[in-house]
Amino acid sequence: MDDNKQDKNQEKIKINKKGTLVDKDIVIQSVLIGILTVALWYFEPLAGFVATLILGYSIFQNIKRADRTEKDFVRYIEGLSDDFDSATKHAIFNMPFPLVMINDQNIVTWYNTPFLNLFDKKDIINEHIGDIMPGLNGAEMFNQDNEPISISCNDKHYRVYPNMVDTKKTKSKNDGIIMLYFVNETDYVNLSRRYKDERLVVSFVYVDNFTDVKNSTPDIKEPLVLAEIDRKVIQYFTERKAIIRKYDKDKYLALYNRALFEELEDKNFDILDEFRTLDIGNTIPITLSIGTSIKGEDLSEAYREAKAAIDVALGRGGDQVVVQKGNKLEFFGGKSKALEKRNKVKSRVIGYALRQLIDQADEIFVMGHKNPDMDSFGAGIGILSAVKERGKNGYLVLNDINPSIKVIYEAMKEREPELLDRIVTTEEAQAMVSPKSLMVVVDNHKPSFTEAPVLLDEIEKVVLIDHHRRGEEFIKNPILVYLEPYASSTCELVTEVLTYMGDKINITKFEAEALLAGITVDTKNFSFQTGVRTFEAATTLKRAGADSTTVKEFFKDDIENFILKAEVVQRAHVIKKKIAISRIDREVENSILLAAQSADELLSASGIEASFVLAKVGEIIYISGRSLGNISVQLILEKLGGGGHLTSAGAQLEADMEEAENKLIETIEEYFEEEEK
Repeated sequence: MDDNKQDKNQEKIKINKKGTLVDKDIVIQSVLIGILTVALWYFEPLAGFVATLILGYSIFQNIKRADRTEKDFVRYIEGLSDDFDSATKHAIFNMPFPLVMINDQNIVTWYNTPFLNLFDKKDIINEHIGDIMPGLNGAEMFNQDNEPISISCNDKHYRVYPNMVDTKKTKSKNDGIIMLYFVNETDYVNLSRRYKDERLVVSFVYVDNFTDVKNSTPDIKEPLVLAEIDRKVIQYFTERKAIIRKYDKDKYLALYNRALFEELEDKNFDILDEFRTLDIGNTIPITLSIGTSIKGEDLSEAYREAKAAIDVALGRGGDQVVVQKGNKLEFFGGKSKALEKRNKVKSRVIGYALRQLIDQADEIFVMGHKNPDMDSFGAGIGILSAVKERGKNGYLVLNDINPSIKVIYEAMKEREPELLDRIVTTEEAQAMVSPKSLMVVVDNHKPSFTEAPVLLDEIEKVVLIDHHRRGEEFIKNPILVYLEPYASSTCELVTEVLTYMGDKINITKFEAEALLAGITVDTKNFSFQTGVRTFEAATTLKRAGADSTTVKEFFKDDIENFILKAEVVQRAHVIKKKIAISRIDREVENSILLAAQSADELLSASGIEASFVLAKVGEIIYISGRSLGNISVQLILEKLGGGGHLTSAGAQLEADMEEAENKLIETIEEYFEEEEK
């Protein structure tokens, strides 16, 4: 049949509800003739009879013609279908990329030759697709809206496009078959990996205690020690094809690619251990801090992020690596105690700067952390004393009196009642804030943990004094920071600052005892985290009138608390043969304080090197961790969102008691697995 004629016929043909092919023009002509025939019957019956015969014959011929046209059309469509099926089969069987068909049970029902060539098998019909290609699950693909997935096979990488094929027998979404199309993306993956591996990483390498090592090394060995430090740092990086340049006596800048970074990360930056065990005449261990950035679109941004990372490493006490990854920090090392700095130059500089800031401010606000303890409260009292000495108005932001400070607060009401006028709530402080206000944050550097986070947004000038190892969360843009993890307590730092703010320290007997109480509680009565400067601060406070016997009165417990602590100790169970875990099952008024005290008590048991006690307050589980120093409770509880010191840390979890304890145990296991690497 001529193609042009067929096209014209198709334009005229339509399919009615019964599927019959009808010519539109013939229908119109028949209707018109029918109308004329009816008219002839009315005027000339004989002519009408003849017209009826002619109309009937015409309709008969048209029906026969329509039948022939319908058969020709069906034959034409069938011919097209046969051609299409042949073309489709040819395309599928000769497709240049792998193709496989699986059923809803993930069983291979058909495949083409390129797919079979991926394996060393002759036939894979009726095999499970997951057995052939581990990690490829056909059932999961039914729920992914035909989203492509990436897999690897025989050192090649493929992008797999699943396509659900409906069949006549389909009764549900998981019936039928799936066609899997494999597109080779090996070149793209290799190029992407190469781009990632060759991205530049920036690291700052600092010798933490360079001055102390130099001063403590015998003169005859000093050149050897300093030369060995320099040689070992440079050799470590140059041997690994990195570029490293020394730009100060104890500071280096290193540039290398991402592939080397991942190698160092897998080894947990073993350069820290190499330096810590270095013994070439030095009398104290040598420690390094490294700040690294794998973030940043250009070198300048990577440089800034690496500089911020090294500041965090130093703020956490050194002897560790801090890596800036995306919007989070990762920490390596930090398992040794921060070495005490013998030089007090920084204390003097901070004291002088703080005095100037106080003189320039109209109102000075002081606040610690939520649920304040003796160290937070005592440090706040100490800063208020400095503000009073400068003739300014100072206020301590305190919303609630918890059991940790209840005794010392009652003593203040009795002995220094005028200080009560200097204690304000968050709302009262907000009403007094002015453009020339100054905020001093003590014993905490995390905005969310402060007594009144809203005040940090309303007061532009913020001073930070803290002794905790720096965490990822940090107060934004403080104008003065005195963060020293080596210190026993914030009260120790405040005492030193007070000595340099004037010709002599001028505090009352109660203020001196408040500061001494803070040092006493954080050192567990001068047993932990103490150094020469700790005792010097205590001596200064004793000279100012602090009475040790009075200070002990601040820590007295009632008999019920003694019984409860005994129950906690009795309930403890030991894991790893050296870690004690217990809990306070019932909710009591001072459960957080009791948890901390119970954790301290557990350390007295033979063989126990670390302890954790859980306490429930409302919907929150509080965890107090304590250690003798060999195990870092800080690193453990940081994984749970907490923080603190190597020997003293805490965390909060929104969970029930069982879930919180299980998470704690899992985190402890992770800590020891990392230790064994």
